[in-house]
Amino acid sequence: MTTLKIGDKAPYFEGIDQNEKKVSLKDFESKKVVLFFYPKASTPGCTMEAKNLRDNYQTFLDKGYAIVGVSADSVKRQLNFATKNELQYSLIADEDKTILNAYGVWGPKKFMGREYDGIHRTTFIIDENGIIEDVIKKVKTKAHTEQIFGTL
Repeated sequence: MTTLKIGDKAPYFEGIDQNEKKVSLKDFESKKVVLFFYPKASTPGCTMEAKNLRDNYQTFLDKGYAIVGVSADSVKRQLNFATKNELQYSLIADEDKTILNAYGVWGPKKFMGREYDGIHRTTFIIDENGIIEDVIKKVKTKAHTEQIFGTL
């Protein structure tokens, strides 16, 4: 699991999103960023989380936030996921796990007695100066916006 904490400088990231556009932390210097890591596009939990953020997208914009999702899925899979669910924000395809490792969200997981390496669902709120404002490790997929804004 991640060792990053509130007050740490966010690791720089750069990747290609579902539209084959380069997306980096530098693109968001004047905004807060919701950087969310999810295990796999089009799975039930990831879809619920993505739709919750989508449904509240205007609220994020109004409050000066950008949203960026990251998983190890391919650009094509990210595009299918974004298109099917009408997602308005970037989904970075981190197939080589550079960003996942930089944020410490790639590692051992257990499911039904089986251990394997995978993505730990985690969200980082990064301020306008690139400093981590919050780390959400126990993401509530159906109410993630409320978690981010502290209204749960």
